Amino acid sequence: MNTPPAAPDLPRVLLPDLPEFRALSAEGVPGFTLEHYRRGEVPAGSADGVVLWMTDAATRDALLRVPGLNWVLTLTAGIDHVQGALPPGVALYNASRLHDHAVATHVLAGMLSAERGLHRFRDAQGRGEWTRHASPAASGLGTLRERRVVIWGYGHIGRILSGFLTALGAQVEGIRSATSREERDRLLAGADWVVLLLPSTPQTRGVVNAELLARLKPGAWLSNQGRGDLLDTGALLAALDSGHLGGAVLDVSDPEPLPQGHPLWSRPDVILTPHVASTTADLVARGASLTRDFLLDRAQGRAPEGKVDPARAY
Repeated sequence: MNTPPAAPDLPRVLLPDLPEFRALSAEGVPGFTLEHYRRGEVPAGSADGVVLWMTDAATRDALLRVPGLNWVLTLTAGIDHVQGALPPGVALYNASRLHDHAVATHVLAGMLSAERGLHRFRDAQGRGEWTRHASPAASGLGTLRERRVVIWGYGHIGRILSGFLTALGAQVEGIRSATSREERDRLLAGADWVVLLLPSTPQTRGVVNAELLARLKPGAWLSNQGRGDLLDTGALLAALDSGHLGGAVLDVSDPEPLPQGHPLWSRPDVILTPHVASTTADLVARGASLTRDFLLDRAQGRAPEGKVDPARAY
């Protein structure tokens, strides 16, 4: 009697231990064995790939040391959290497409809130004050029409945001890695809004310092949804105190999270959100769906989207 050949071992992939990813395992993805990790618990043995998301630094580092690792998919847009820890030869993929629409929407929401003075009206509401002059200018309520907006970091998110802003009548220009310093400075000097969507790299950390802020147009607003360390917080506070800047919308900060008593908390000319620009109610479900599509691409011999160069941080 002939014994049928044993089924070949399938590539093993480690996924976050979240209900949406458990459902993905229950359904199965042809061509893979799926297992789950949680904070402080990484399954023993080798793995072909790791889907990295929503875990602590120690677990992340342990996952990146798993034997046999060939690829890592991080379900984030930035990859600075894996730089320096990714083993040589391991392919890295990000998931900017998972977050780009939500971040662009969040940026737009902050800009519209600032233009309409909604943050100041909210402050007035807390004081029980009925006032029409809740924004800095006595006339109060502005729009984005004819505002000159410079998006610094003009990638997926920047292009979506540009479409939103153009539809509202704004004049939008982008600063890319290939933009010369002279052109960059010219664009920044004429901007009513500067939106930061840069990754954190040795070249970008602290790039928005006192010297650069001084070159901005008086009354300009700054919006940072990139990384907190792009911006010198002390220089920002000084520019706000002097009245040179009109205000700032910050979803990221340095330090992050902001400690109690930090001067940014109490500023009426600053809108703060706690690094939630990419968060949506269905984010984890969309992350599991993206993971399934990624694995199917690999199983069917297609090159998955999102391959990035670890040296560039995006």
